[in-house]
Amino acid sequence: MFSQHTLQKFINLWPPLFFAGIRARVVTPDFRTIKAELRLRWWNRNSMGTQFGGSLFAMTDPFYMLMLQQNLGPRYIVWDKAAAINFIAPGRGTVHAKFTLSQAQLDEIITATADGEKFLPTYQVEIRDKSNTLFATVTRTLYIRLKPQHRPARQPLGTVTSPP
Repeated sequence: MFSQHTLQKFINLWPPLFFAGIRARVVTPDFRTIKAELRLRWWNRNSMGTQFGGSLFAMTDPFYMLMLQQNLGPRYIVWDKAAAINFIAPGRGTVHAKFTLSQAQLDEIITATADGEKFLPTYQVEIRDKSNTLFATVTRTLYIRLKPQHRPARQPLGTVTSPP
């Protein structure tokens, strides 16, 4: 587990994000909100002079996974499982994405994984500029499960238990 400041530094210096020009501008102390920014630079510009689509997609990559790891703790496995991007308009300047987790979402995960089964929540992220123009939407699906040592013991097959 990281402190808020350490996690923000890690994100901002992590090579895949750093070299794409992606920065975490806000990380709240409870790790339930992160605001990321991508400025248009010569190295993330495509042949049309707009934001490279791969950089826009990368801008949404690690944040929900990191936020969930911080909020759920070390008992859980948290992985990205799938993602899809829908490009709506060309990004011509600095763009932002906001990632949020609510207590209700965390409670749903804890309840859904309590029996040791996997849970695959889906999160929607919007990429916008400072005038709130929508450039892309990204759907991210995560894989969440209790680590094996924290899963409840299973009844052997063929065992019948009587109700209390």
